[in-house]
Amino acid sequence: MTPANAPAPSPATPSATPYGTLPPAATPSARKPLSLPRLREMHAQGEKITMLTAYDATFAAVADAAGVECILVGDSLGMVCQGLTSTVGVTLETMRHHTECVANGLRRSHATAWLIGDLPFGTYHESKEQALRSAVVLMQAGAHMVKLEGGGWTADTVRFLVERGIPVCAHLGLTPQTVHALGGYRVQGKTDEAAATLKREAHELQDAGAAMLVLEMVPAALSAALTQALTHCPTIGIGAGNGTAGQVLVLHDMLGMNLGKMPKFVRNFMDGAPSVRGAMEAYVRAVKDGSFPVNATHAW
Repeated sequence: MTPANAPAPSPATPSATPYGTLPPAATPSARKPLSLPRLREMHAQGEKITMLTAYDATFAAVADAAGVECILVGDSLGMVCQGLTSTVGVTLETMRHHTECVANGLRRSHATAWLIGDLPFGTYHESKEQALRSAVVLMQAGAHMVKLEGGGWTADTVRFLVERGIPVCAHLGLTPQTVHALGGYRVQGKTDEAAATLKREAHELQDAGAAMLVLEMVPAALSAALTQALTHCPTIGIGAGNGTAGQVLVLHDMLGMNLGKMPKFVRNFMDGAPSVRGAMEAYVRAVKDGSFPVNATHAW
């Protein structure tokens, strides 16, 4: 029995934890959770869509609180988190783990961001059925959408997934999973023939039901023309100029934490920022007001 005059036990508080864990769930945000209809509405109204990569709960929660609309759990984690020389070595289990971590972080924050999970190399190439099984793994881990690379044969895979209720983001231009076939990290679509192929594949992916299209290292004029031509598939640029419907950067790059050579299309948003969240907020503002990217500096 507890003595009558014993002091009452002090309530447990989140601050008592010894590690840098996330705070309790935040007060509900005035922003509504992003959805495909909302993203389509933004596109139709000409509002730029912001996207950043994230690979863990804390950075995902901070990005969500900073107003980033789309979080991509990119297979770029193979390079920035695992130290690999390309994304080719990333496995589906690794992507599942990090997608789950990011989803947990969003739930602990405002939970407004749209979460996209990358299908890694070799997990959708064998068949449409293999792609479905792989996509289910990421969707069950918390993704709202999956992303896959390449055009041509991928259109049938996109259609197969979309018909089964899985939103898909496509990816053309520089496709890092096939960097060895491309001969390195080079601008794509520079010749008339290459540009025509890219245009055809972009329309095929839109017609197959892709709800977004990442354009990576594509000449700015070509990206802008594609953005205007694709009436219901917003383009998200990375090294593709300011004429796209939105922008994406790798988190570590935009925070100035790249372990190698900083790509031309990156701006270090930590310069002058008071915090990581401040840098993310600056990124959101710059994309929204059109001050990033600058074609003369960040594009081809």
